[in-house]
Order: sequence, then structure tokens, then C-alpha cells
Amino acid sequence: MGFMSHWYMTMMSHPYDMVWGMIGFLGQAVFGVRFLIQWLKSEQEGHSVVPIAFWYCSIVGGLISFVYTVHMQAWPLVMGQAIPLPIYARNIWMISRDRRATAAR
Repeated sequence: MGFMSHWYMTMMSHPYDMVWGMIGFLGQAVFGVRFLIQWLKSEQEGHSVVPIAFWYCSIVGGLISFVYTVHMQAWPLVMGQAIPLPIYARNIWMISRDRRATAAR
């Protein structure tokens, strides 16, 4: 069976599973875009930088992937998705705090 016919048959027999598969791919896509953002911003600046959009993509992609792994009951992967989420949120909070402090001066 070819790739497209396999995909079509999967979609027709299990549309619910296909939706969850697309959610999983979406999470990975959003998470992967962060590297493109960081690379382009670094090229623009002429040195390595980590823009705030990197952290937003990290937390959004991480949350989507976390929900997907919980749904799939892939428990070893759940921890791998859950543990970095507070770190991403803290980085966003620290950047926002520093920007507020700079603006207040």
C-alpha cells in the first residue's frame, strides 16, 4: 500500500486518531520553528541571540506536545514534555520583568 493510500485509509477509518496525530505534528512544528526564529534573529544581529519569540514557541509547542503525549499515554515522554515547561515560562517572565525595569528607568 502506498503512502497516500495508507494515509487516506487511516483518515477514513479513524478520523479521531488522525486529529490527534495532527495535533502531535502541530506541537512539533511549533516547537521546531523556534530554531528557525533563533537562527534568523542571530543572522540579523550578527551574533547569537535568543529572542522572546523563541521562548513563546517553546512554551506553546511544549504545551501542545505535552497534551498530545498525555492523550497517547506515552508516560515516559510526558515527563520529557512537562519538565521544561516551567523553565520556558520562567524565561518569559524574566525577560518581561527586565523589560519593565528598563522601561521604568
